[in-house]
Amino acid sequence: MLTVLRMGHRPQRDKRITTHVCLVARAFGADAVIVDKPDKTLEKTVQHVVEQWGGDFSVTFSSWRSVLNNWKGTIVHLTMYGLPLEDKIADIRKLNNILIVIGAEKVPREVFDRAHFNISVTSQPHSEVAALALFLDRYFQGTELQKDFEGNLKIIPSDKNKLFNDVANQNREAKVI
Repeated sequence: MLTVLRMGHRPQRDKRITTHVCLVARAFGADAVIVDKPDKTLEKTVQHVVEQWGGDFSVTFSSWRSVLNNWKGTIVHLTMYGLPLEDKIADIRKLNNILIVIGAEKVPREVFDRAHFNISVTSQPHSEVAALALFLDRYFQGTELQKDFEGNLKIIPSDKNKLFNDVANQNREAKVI
């Protein structure tokens, strides 16, 4: 099981970024996201995506310290200060019940100390969303890109149009949007 812990969520300021964390986590193979501050709008958005696009994914809310203290598994903290992703990903793939920690604000020293792995993605400042996407892609070795979510909506690949099938409404004809 792969769970993402999103630390430092500020509902009024981070609504788009935290939504993107959840969307990337789901699309790239994580099972769940835990956000450290409750946000009903975020919860409804993620539930709607799962209902329409499929998959077994959830978002829940709990304090980061509680999550870290009670986690029964491996803690992987994505940071620009850690060891290179490419040097440790093979070791991480062998483990189960992984908590991937990403922050929005300055991450407290306690997180670095509690993590089994502090992993850097480029050792340069960039987005936690990008770090999560790259980590999950390396973890699954690209296989997540072929996952069938068995949702009500399915994209039909096209180089010129936005096409999808609405499976839930038995409308097998492609819709152009």
